[in-house]
Amino acid sequence: IGRHHLATLEIGAGTLNQLNYEQTGPYDIIEPFSELFSQSHHLAQIDTIYRDIDDIGTEKQYDRITSIATFEHILDLPKVVAKTCLLLKEGGTLRVAIPNEGTILWKLGWKLTTGIEFKLKHGLDYEIMMQHEHVNNAEEVDQVLTYFYKMVQCSCFGINKKLAFYRYYECSVPDTVRAVEYLQHYADAQDNRQH
Repeated sequence: IGRHHLATLEIGAGTLNQLNYEQTGPYDIIEPFSELFSQSHHLAQIDTIYRDIDDIGTEKQYDRITSIATFEHILDLPKVVAKTCLLLKEGGTLRVAIPNEGTILWKLGWKLTTGIEFKLKHGLDYEIMMQHEHVNNAEEVDQVLTYFYKMVQCSCFGINKKLAFYRYYECSVPDTVRAVEYLQHYADAQDNRQH
């Protein structure tokens, strides 16, 4: 498959700014907040827009699934990652970039920049907002990825996982048995809550 013909799904596409760096197609996105991308000049490059990963049937298959600075925000992250296992073509990859939330460098980074600016502008503690925004730290994301994928490579923007600002993961060889079992368990738990 040529580089320009890779079927891609982006999770948490936001303003579609990633398309400044992409020349592939078809390109589908998951983004529940249409206000973020509704005025984007990249909108014509999108094939299908989904509000949730549950809206995608497993007959749809992708060469790669990408996500940039989104996995730290997802409440039901194990379910989402399990579903990616079923949406990848054989040989496909899940590529994830996340802030190194939960480590000293990441905390110092925002405390000495955005934290100060937020306090001066609004008189409020930015850390309180971050606790509600980032519901998964980097180690938790790492654990979920390594649970559902047999091959997980991590690169860090920094010295190592403990001393870095960002992490980038490339995951391949999904454990589809584990993914199906988890999704069934998740669905059963949801049914029990409703009854």
